[in-house]
Amino acid sequence: MSDENNNISDEEQTPEAAAEEAVAAEEMTEDGKSVEQLEAELDDLRDRLLRAVAEEQNTRRRAEREKSDTREYAITSFARDMLDVADNLNRAVSAVDESALDGASDAFKNLIEGVAMTERALLSKMEGHGIKKVDPAPGEAFDPNIHQAVAQIPSDQPNGTIASVMQIGYTIGKRTLRAAMVAVSAGAPAGGGETPPAGGSVDVKA
Repeated sequence: MSDENNNISDEEQTPEAAAEEAVAAEEMTEDGKSVEQLEAELDDLRDRLLRAVAEEQNTRRRAEREKSDTREYAITSFARDMLDVADNLNRAVSAVDESALDGASDAFKNLIEGVAMTERALLSKMEGHGIKKVDPAPGEAFDPNIHQAVAQIPSDQPNGTIASVMQIGYTIGKRTLRAAMVAVSAGAPAGGGETPPAGGSVDVKA
């Protein structure tokens, strides 16, 4: 009798026990971790790998950008020193009016032409190294990135635009080496009078 009861009990428990054992076997690994735990660890490792790859790419881009900047702007100090030479050559050429050359000796004309050629050669060499002249024309829009407003004067140019240039500027690459010193127009003079020479009120917001 007892054997029959035991057999019945075994028959009733066998399907459930088998199912539970099968599930337990599927969900547990040799080290005792569940499948869910392993999947979570895998997701974490995948996330860490992606972050490491992204960081490595960012580091490489920064290094390349710094290398490019170093190469492009290495001569900044030297270029700034050369601006005095360029300014002096420009002043020398600008000081001689065209009318002054009429009737002048060939030696004087050759001297002026030689100075002008030296200025052009210097600017050409500077431009070859990424140094460009900033010489805005009257009426151009004022750009605080490359222009320095030192005065605001009435002029025939639209209000807020450049009225005149007091000193040309230079850029190196994408940076301003020296801002061009300009006078900004305050609009037409009141009463329609003549436009005064550059050098009016100083713009402290430059």
